[in-house]
Amino acid sequence: MSRTALFAPAVHLDGVLSCLQRMTSAPLATSDGHLSDRLAAAITLATQLHGRDARKGSNTPVLTHLFAVCLLVQRDGGSEDEAIAALLHDALEDHPEQLSADALEAQFGARVRHLVELSTDTPPGFAGGVKPPWRERKERYLAHARTADPADLRVTIADKIDNLRAILADYAAVGEALWSRFNAGRNEQLWYYRATLAAYRAAGCEGALMSELARLVDLLPSESAGGAAS
Repeated sequence: MSRTALFAPAVHLDGVLSCLQRMTSAPLATSDGHLSDRLAAAITLATQLHGRDARKGSNTPVLTHLFAVCLLVQRDGGSEDEAIAALLHDALEDHPEQLSADALEAQFGARVRHLVELSTDTPPGFAGGVKPPWRERKERYLAHARTADPADLRVTIADKIDNLRAILADYAAVGEALWSRFNAGRNEQLWYYRATLAAYRAAGCEGALMSELARLVDLLPSESAGGAAS
C-alpha cells in the first residue's frame, strides 16, 4: 500500500516506546521490563522507514498501524520474530529503496524475512518504482497465502484486521467517499478482503484472529455494480 508523506518532525524512539508501554501493559517487554535488543531495533528501523508516512487519505501516522498489528500479534501469542515482522511488514513493499530483503534477513534472520515477504504483495526483488497492477499483486498474494503454513500467517491476518477496522470506522464516518482514497475501487476492495478470509481458511488457519477477521468481513457493505480498480 502506498503512503503519503507527513511533513512533521520525525517520531522519536523514546516517545514510541512510552506509547507502547501505555497501550499494552508491557506485553512486548522482557521479564525485567525492558524490550529485547532485537525488538527495540525493529521499532527504531520501523520509525526510520515510516516515521513520516501517513495512512491513505488521512493524517494518521502509519506507525500507529504497525504498532496495532504488533499488538494483535503479541496478544495472540506471537513470537518475537512475529512481533518484529509485524513492525516491518510494510517495509519491503513501501520502502524497498531503503531496505532490501537481504538486509532485513541480515539484521533479523531468515524467519522474519519470510514472514515479511509473505505479507508483501510486490514481486520478489522489487526495488522501487512503478508497482505491478493492483489486481495482479493481490492475486499473487492470495495464491501464496492459500498454500502457506498457517503458522506463518498470523502477522498478515493481523494486518488485515487492523486495515478492516480502519476501513469500517472511516466508512461509518464518510460513507462512499472512502473508496476514492484507494488504488482500487469499492468492489475491488470488498472482493479482496473477502478473498483474504477465504485464502486463510484454505490454508487451514483458525483461532481468535480468524474469528475477528470473519466478524469484520461480515460487516463490510455489499458489492454493487461499478467500482473497478483505478
